[in-house]
Amino acid sequence: MMGIAIWHFAVFVPDRFLGGIVGAFFAAWLGAVAVAFVLNGFDAPGKDDTDLIQAFLAIPGAVAGLGLFYWLGVRAEGNPEA
Repeated sequence: MMGIAIWHFAVFVPDRFLGGIVGAFFAAWLGAVAVAFVLNGFDAPGKDDTDLIQAFLAIPGAVAGLGLFYWLGVRAEGNPEA
């Protein structure tokens, strides 16, 4: 859910994501899930282990996923700035 929340801020940057806005959604979601899963020791926390910190674990992954897909999208456009 935190990855989807971070994805909403993608409207503030130009739409150069690989796959457009849907690609940005996938990148934020996948990055959040992957990083949180790794930081939890490749285990999904149970109901009693879920705290507010679990939401914050997903933020770096969502931002990294969005950054990666933005960079790939700029490169796919043939933009020499990348």
